[in-house]
Amino acid sequence: MISPLLSLSDFGAVADGRALDTRALQAAIDACAERGGGTVIFPPGRYLTGNINFRDNITLHLEAGATLLGSQDPADYPITPNRWEGVEQQTFAPLLAGNGLENIAITGRGMIDGQGSYWWRAHHAGSLPFPRPRLIGFADCRNVLIEGVTLINSPAWTVNPVRCENVYVRGVTIHNPPESPNTDGINPDSCRLVRISDCTISVGDDCITIKSGTQFEHPERRAACRDIAITNCTLERGHGGVVIGSEMSGDVQNVVISNCVFIGTDRGIRMKSRRGRGGVVQNVRVSNIIMDGVLCPFTMNLYYNCNGAKGDPVVSDKTMRPVDEGTPAFRNVNYSHITAVDVKLAAGFFYGLAEMPLDDISLSDISITMSPGMEADYPEMADDIPSMTQAGFFIRNARNLRIDGVRITGQIGPAFDLDDSVDADIRP
Repeated sequence: MISPLLSLSDFGAVADGRALDTRALQAAIDACAERGGGTVIFPPGRYLTGNINFRDNITLHLEAGATLLGSQDPADYPITPNRWEGVEQQTFAPLLAGNGLENIAITGRGMIDGQGSYWWRAHHAGSLPFPRPRLIGFADCRNVLIEGVTLINSPAWTVNPVRCENVYVRGVTIHNPPESPNTDGINPDSCRLVRISDCTISVGDDCITIKSGTQFEHPERRAACRDIAITNCTLERGHGGVVIGSEMSGDVQNVVISNCVFIGTDRGIRMKSRRGRGGVVQNVRVSNIIMDGVLCPFTMNLYYNCNGAKGDPVVSDKTMRPVDEGTPAFRNVNYSHITAVDVKLAAGFFYGLAEMPLDDISLSDISITMSPGMEADYPEMADDIPSMTQAGFFIRNARNLRIDGVRITGQIGPAFDLDDSVDADIRP
């Protein structure tokens, strides 16, 4: 640990929010690492910085009143290779970065402010030569802890561990404005043993998203994202509360989502992929959830058409195609003990592929109350689907579907809109 007689100011940190402190902060981290590791303590102050890099066995502890401010100068973020949206590519380095490390942590009651407004404007203007920096980006690390801190105004994704093992995000508050683009909250990507608990997240995109790479990446780089527990979180206003995909080519498995509250998210539990991606999502359990004011509580969409796939004839084709390594699959998913009120568009939207139906899906002890007054819109992003308002469950291409004790109030039309492509056992 840094000696009590040795402070960040000894390395030249000014902490006035105007002078760039990157070199001083990196020097303090490096000095601590040279001693075998320990904790770098940030006293109250405003530390303006560009990209800084962790070392093994380092904890950054932000005391209450300490704020790290992300520089708005692109020159302060080196261009480095990172996985972004499922593909290894050159991007601006994260504000806080680490690669191939062990025993790293960010703790305390302080704040990290990415000052993302510059980056959002540049993104909309199309003036950035590389993808924006993430606020926290760790790759190929073991034993990662992020606890207690408040994270705001991220330039892009906020917390993004990639191919990490034993990741714990606990008691963290994340707040990005609703109009901020791609400012997901927490995105574990091809990680193993992840726990996300007691967090409050309100962002401009998905609150929590589980990913595992795309078909455009070498298979050895898109390992499964697995053994994930998400609990005791409040998720607000994102496009999705908890999302799986659409980058899931490396598989997603063994996911538990429990004891959470979703407020005003577009979708609640959202799973999405499309032909060409491949990969299997399986063994997902969702229980003890409250949703308030969501557009659609449950979606499983294998015709996802975002990111250049809109109008693609292969992606949008609703007829049966040959099964190959690019065929994605969703199976063994259980939803139970869930209440959703003030639902706008539909109780649920489940659309499997004709050649790969959704398999072994169960819904039990679920209460959904629809709310009038919203114009018809689309519950998911897919070509050639109907717009909806106050609809029940729309389900196509599913087998071994079990529905037990699902109550829908205030819907227009049938509670369950199924056709001959669905094999279902529905019990009151």
